[in-house]
Amino acid sequence: MEVILSIAGSDSSAGAGIQQDLKTISALGCYGATAITAITSQNTIGVQGVMAVPAEVVKSQIHSVMTDLNVSAVKIGMIPNIEIAKVIVESLTSFNGFIICDPVMISTSGTQLMNDDCVEYVIDNLFPLCTLITPNIPESERINNRYSTAYLIKGGHADGEEMTDTLYLTDGSSHTYSEKRIATKNLHGTGCTLSSSIACYMAKGNSLPMAVANAKSFITKAILRATNIQIGHGNGPLLCFDNN
Repeated sequence: MEVILSIAGSDSSAGAGIQQDLKTISALGCYGATAITAITSQNTIGVQGVMAVPAEVVKSQIHSVMTDLNVSAVKIGMIPNIEIAKVIVESLTSFNGFIICDPVMISTSGTQLMNDDCVEYVIDNLFPLCTLITPNIPESERINNRYSTAYLIKGGHADGEEMTDTLYLTDGSSHTYSEKRIATKNLHGTGCTLSSSIACYMAKGNSLPMAVANAKSFITKAILRATNIQIGHGNGPLLCFDNN
């Protein structure tokens, strides 16, 4: 069984972050391990509080997993400060598997989750280690086209009835993935779900373009399942089961 390590923050409402990653990884038949970077107090309405985990504890979590489990792919989410960014880079420099980074900089509700010095360090030092970066449009503008690896720009923030994600590969080629916008308020954790599912499909042997295509199919079904449910009073979560 493929092992996926999620290095990310904890979401107390379980709609995003570590909790959503584990749901996604399990739904796709892989085994999920974790290294928690931050503990957040949040729900479907917004983020009420953030506490970063000490960097040495993040480092020891990654070390514990890497020295025992045969990790095929790593998904990286919330990195709250530069100290944690540095231990992640140090821990993954010699890792030979796939690394998918979802650069979580600002929450959907507008809370800044990565400070400016951390953003700069991640761009210069973490991105070059990655297989793929998955920024949304605001994050892409913040990164300002400073990519050193393949990247998938997610089109969910664009206007219109059709959403288009574009994958740019290091050989200069690109792939587009378009679908009709689903009318729903339940979109909490879409970035986490997409990046962790790409990690799973890569670990299972898919090419990068095919992994993205399969992940897009998975997340579309997860959104559709959640369209008419009500969990909380705001931006509800997706429903990740199997891929059928």
